[in-house]
Amino acid sequence: MDRRELAALLAYIGRLDPRTIRTDKGEARDQLATWHELLGDVPMTTPHGWDARAAARQHIRVSPYQVLPADIARPWESYRRDRLARHTDPTPGADPDDQAAWTAELVGTRRAVAAGSAQPAQYRAITSSQLDPDLKARLRKNGSCIPPEARVALAPYRPARAAREAAVAQGQADALSVRCEWCQAQIGEPCRRRRVAPDGGARGTAPRATPHPGRLDLAAARQAQETEQVQETEQVQPALA
Repeated sequence: MDRRELAALLAYIGRLDPRTIRTDKGEARDQLATWHELLGDVPMTTPHGWDARAAARQHIRVSPYQVLPADIARPWESYRRDRLARHTDPTPGADPDDQAAWTAELVGTRRAVAAGSAQPAQYRAITSSQLDPDLKARLRKNGSCIPPEARVALAPYRPARAAREAAVAQGQADALSVRCEWCQAQIGEPCRRRRVAPDGGARGTAPRATPHPGRLDLAAARQAQETEQVQETEQVQPALA
C-alpha cells in the first residue's frame, strides 16, 4: 500500500474505532509513516479474496484492543501461506535448457500466486467415482488394468510377482496368500533369504523370486481345505432344497 491507500485505511479504521484517530498533525504524520514502513508491501486488495479493510474490521469485531499494523500483517501472511500451500508449480513454458528463464518463470508464478494476483494451480480433483466403461471391459477381459503385453515386459523387473501370477494361471496355490513360517514374510510380501547372524538370530536380506517350499506346501494345504469346504457346501445345499 502507498501512503494514499494507507491514509484511506486509517480513515476507515478511525470510523470503526475512534481511539485510533490522531487529531494532531504531527502525530497523524508519524502514524502514517509508521504504518507505511510496516505495511508498505501489503496490498490494500487483491483480485482473489484479500482486503486489508476486512482484516481490520475483523480485528475490531473480536478484539478490545486498538488495531496495530501487526493485526493487518498477520492475516496477510496467513493468506500468502494458504495460497502457496494450495499451489502446484505448473510446467514453465520457457526452454528447459535456459535455466535462468525456467527459474524466473517459476519464481514469477509463485510470486503472483502469493500476491493474490493469480489463482493457485492445483491438480485436477477426482470428480466422479464412476469407472470408464472401456476400463470395465478391459478388466473383465484381462483380469487387470495392466495389459498382458505390459505385464510380460515388466516380468524381468518383478520376478516374485511374475512367478506368483504364473503359478495362479496354472491353477496352483497362491503362495503369497499365506504367511511364510520360515522367513516370517507377511501375506502379500515375497519371501526373503533368511540367514543366521553370529548371535544366533535370524535376519532377512534380498527378496526371493520364488517362495520357500514350506510356504508353497502351506498354501497348497489351505487351497485343498477350501476346495473341500466348497464341495461339502455344494453337496449339502441340494439336500436342504
